[in-house]
Amino acid sequence: MLQDSQSIAIDLGAAGSLIGDLTMLANPAGLVLFVHGSGSSRFSPRNQFVASRLNKSSLATLLIDLLTDKEEELDQFTRQFRFDIGLLSRRLLIAIDWSQKNSATCSLPIGLFGASTGGASAIIAGAIKQNVVKAVVSRGGRPDLACSHLNLLRAPTLLIVGKADLAVIDLNKVAMEKMRCKSELIVVPGATHLFKEAGALDLVSEYAANWFAKYLQPSVVSANESDGPQD
Repeated sequence: MLQDSQSIAIDLGAAGSLIGDLTMLANPAGLVLFVHGSGSSRFSPRNQFVASRLNKSSLATLLIDLLTDKEEELDQFTRQFRFDIGLLSRRLLIAIDWSQKNSATCSLPIGLFGASTGGASAIIAGAIKQNVVKAVVSRGGRPDLACSHLNLLRAPTLLIVGKADLAVIDLNKVAMEKMRCKSELIVVPGATHLFKEAGALDLVSEYAANWFAKYLQPSVVSANESDGPQD
């Protein structure tokens, strides 16, 4: 499978730029934007692992930092940006807009993969961009931090949580009750919050790839139906 990886920069004007790593394929079935958790970045080994598996499933990927270099440097000391879900969500919307204008990705259906607090930003952006975002996957996510947008989300959403991550399981269950979209919760046996256990990320990758393969299609409409460092 032909694959091309390149660094991209999204200009924010005086604030700086958002830097990302875009991996394109010869005939991708869609584009998945990765939304990292608090204190993490596009270099997250876990998200890079999942992204590489999605590439093998004919999905292009964009791992992007939602903070500028200056913001990231400041955040290492103050932690003032990493939990600013509003700011991170607005930045994600900018990245989605960029992907729709970029000649290589503009025709691709878009999916979002959020990890930890990034799951909240993915849900918020998906709710705002209802006609653009076709599917959402959250790994060890905090959908509760997107409370006001949960019932607005229309994209089919998969929530993946480790069985040992008890508090987050409960938060995901409560959040899913507020969703009005197609949704599903998968609990991975033996896995903790970061899915460091042997085989845990393999399962996450498989579930995510299958979800995106099913729903990243222009013909799929997510109507009002309901089935009920961190990174």
